[in-house]
Amino acid sequence: MDLKGKRVCVIGAGKSGTGAVKLLYNVGAQIVLYDGNDKLDRQELASKLPRECKAEIILGDFPDELIKRIDLAVISPGVPTDLPFVDRIRSRGIPLWGELELAFRFEKGEVLAVTGTNGKTTTTSLLGHIMKHWRDKVYIVGNIGEPYTDIVLETSENSTTVAEVSSFQLETIDTFHPIVSAILNITPDHMNRHYTMENYIRIKENITKNQDDFDLCVLNYEDKVLRAFGSSLIKKDSGPEVLFYSSERALEHGIYLEGRNIVFDDGLSKTTVCDTGELQIIGMHNYENVMAAVGMALQMDVPMEIIHEALATFKAVPHRIEFSGEKHGVVYYNDSKGTNPDAAIRAIRAMNCPTYLIGGGYDKNADYTEWIKSFDGKVKKFVLIGATREKIRDAAYAAGFHDVLLFDTFEEAFSYCAQHAVAGEAVLLSPACASWGMFDNYEQRGDRFKELVASLD
Repeated sequence: MDLKGKRVCVIGAGKSGTGAVKLLYNVGAQIVLYDGNDKLDRQELASKLPRECKAEIILGDFPDELIKRIDLAVISPGVPTDLPFVDRIRSRGIPLWGELELAFRFEKGEVLAVTGTNGKTTTTSLLGHIMKHWRDKVYIVGNIGEPYTDIVLETSENSTTVAEVSSFQLETIDTFHPIVSAILNITPDHMNRHYTMENYIRIKENITKNQDDFDLCVLNYEDKVLRAFGSSLIKKDSGPEVLFYSSERALEHGIYLEGRNIVFDDGLSKTTVCDTGELQIIGMHNYENVMAAVGMALQMDVPMEIIHEALATFKAVPHRIEFSGEKHGVVYYNDSKGTNPDAAIRAIRAMNCPTYLIGGGYDKNADYTEWIKSFDGKVKKFVLIGATREKIRDAAYAAGFHDVLLFDTFEEAFSYCAQHAVAGEAVLLSPACASWGMFDNYEQRGDRFKELVASLD
C-alpha cells in the first residue's frame, strides 16, 4: 500500500505511536493520532511529533465517524486488539497493522527476528553484536534499541535489521518476513491479554507465517511446545528449515552444550563454538541465548572465528541479571526485566549464594508456584512489594516457604535487604511481575535499584 495521501489513524500515543506518526509523516500520509486517555496534554503530545506535522489529535472515546474517513489503522503494541472500536475498524474492512508491520513495509534489507517469552533482549543484543562484527550496516530494533519505525527509512539493500519481536507485535503482522527467525521458549505470560496458552503459543509461532524454503527458524529443543512445532515445520512441504539447539543433550544436527563447550554439529562434523568460561554472561539460560544467536549468525554465513570473537566481548544487557555493585561483601543483581515467573526462575538458578530476593509488582494473572519451588534453598528472605505481594505471599506459604516480608515501597524493601544481608550473600531484584503501578517501566525500576546500590556507604 502506497501511503502517500492516505488517511491513517495511529492508535496509542506512547513511544510506539509517536514513532509510527513520524514514519507516516515522512512518507506523506495524512495522520490522525488517537488515544483513549482523555487526560493527556494535547500540546505536549504535539511537541513529540515532527514540527511541520499537522496530525489531528483525538482523545477519549473513539468516534465512529472516524472509521468512515480512514484508509488504514496502525495500533500500538500496548493496545489490546479486541477492544470494541478495534473490532468495528476490522468489520469495515480497514487494514489493521501494528508498528512492526508498518515499519516492515518500508524495509529494504534483510531482517532477522527473535521472539520468546524470555531471553529476547539478550539474544537480540548478542545477535546484533555478532552481526556488527561482520557487516557494516546493522540496526538493532525493539525494546533494546530504537523503534523500528525510527530507522527503517535508513535501511538499504545491504543492511541487516535485527529485531526483538513481542507477542503483542506478532498479533498484527501481515507481510512481515524475517529470513531467519528464532523462538526461544514459550511459558505462560500476558494471560491478561492473550487469555489462553493456546492463543499465546499460536501468536508466538506466527513469526514463521511468511517464511519460505530459503529461510530458517531456530528453536529450543528442550521446550516441548517448540519441539513439536519444529517437527510440524519439518513435515511441511514448504516453509523454513529448522535448526534446534539444546542445553541438555547432543543433537545430530544442531547446537548443544557438551560439558563447558557450546558445539555446532552440521550433520557431518562437530565444531566447538566457545567455552562457556569465556563468556561474560552467566547462567544456563544465557548459554541457551548464545546458542540461538549462534545458529542465526551461522545461517547468515558469519565465519566461526568472527562469532567467537564477538561472543567473548559481549556483556550482559541492562536489567537482566545485571551485576550492579558489591558493598561490604554483598553482591547486588538487577533483574528488573524478569517480569514473569519463568524469567525470575532463570535468575534464581544463576545465583550461587544465599539470596535476599525482591519480588512483586503489577498482576498479569500469573501463577507463582513454580517460581517459589525453584528457590532450592537459595532464597534466605523473600521480600515482596506491589499489587501482587499478598498473592505471592499466599503462594509461598502454600508451597511451604515462610521467610516472607511485605513492604509498602520499593525503597523500604531495598533498605531491609541492604541492612540484613552479610558478606557472601546477594540481593537480587527479580520481580516476576511488570512494573506498572509503582514505575512507568522495568527500566525505571531497575535504574532505581542501581541508584540505591550506588548510594550505599
